[in-house]
Amino acid sequence: MPTLRTLVAIPASLALLLAPAATGSASSAKATDPFLSQFVIKGRAPAAALLDHHGGDVRYAAAGPGIARADHFRAGSITKTFIATVVLQLAAEHRLSLSDPVERHLPGLLRGRDTDGRRITLRALLSHTSGLADFTEVTRGAVPLTPLQAVRISLALPSTGLGRFSYSSTDYVVLGMVVRQVTGHSYAAEARRRIITPLRLTGTSFPGARASLPAPHGRAYAADGSDVTELDPRVAGAAGELVTTLDDLDRFYAALLGGELLPSHWLREMLSTRAAHGAYGLGIFPVKLSCGTTVWGHNGRIAGSYVRSAASVDGRHVLTFRVNTTAVADPTLEPALLTAEFCPRSR
Repeated sequence: MPTLRTLVAIPASLALLLAPAATGSASSAKATDPFLSQFVIKGRAPAAALLDHHGGDVRYAAAGPGIARADHFRAGSITKTFIATVVLQLAAEHRLSLSDPVERHLPGLLRGRDTDGRRITLRALLSHTSGLADFTEVTRGAVPLTPLQAVRISLALPSTGLGRFSYSSTDYVVLGMVVRQVTGHSYAAEARRRIITPLRLTGTSFPGARASLPAPHGRAYAADGSDVTELDPRVAGAAGELVTTLDDLDRFYAALLGGELLPSHWLREMLSTRAAHGAYGLGIFPVKLSCGTTVWGHNGRIAGSYVRSAASVDGRHVLTFRVNTTAVADPTLEPALLTAEFCPRSR
């Protein structure tokens, strides 16, 4: 779930830290490298890594043992940007409209005590303004579910209010069902055909029920230190199933924001935050840094993995970082890292 945090002053002591080993171009040493080690020291992650593409400069850095650039890992809610891209492509092809009510594609699915699929549009699902409660509030990301089971759990919870922004993985589970209804294929098959194959994202997959990660991969750890490398992806489905790599995520966001995946009109629709009152676009969200620069992207959290991709609006500068645990203990580290990378005076 995206969290907009107030940026805090960066302690001067961080500048004294030794940067972890990095590979890349000759200009690879930058101010972000010392911050990366803080995800291990202060963030209490076993290991952390980042990959930055900025023009012709490619920089990889890592801190802690057992993590590598080529590793496959679970990307959690970054899956939502992929699903939103598929839906917007279908809209561009006039196979659906963002103003369509869910009822038009999935009749009778969204009927509850304060929920009516005749009033909830696809745009509301994409922007998290549907009012559908988040099924993971009950499952805590630990129970494999079918899409219908996830929806039923959501409908048993109070609505968060139609038209009000409230981040909910249920929205994207429903969108996955819409994609199947409109195309006759699963959201995974459509994402492979429309995004993964054209962009040659060879490390990216939708594993379905496969609990193991493709090789190569490191280990993934829960907050209590237990090993959760093996995980049934059906705990998240269309809201968080994706497995990928650092290189593939940088490539994906560069291509998306660079206009390779959506016509210009539909890319503008994706970046519009009007429905969510500035908090979220359609499967992507902005963060305004302390220097005034706005970065676009998404984060993803699933058992044993936290990932964040952020990019300039034109996709020419993309950074993805990850830790091999469920969450970062110190919430100031992520905004400090983004500020150091995207604000020129902070480098």
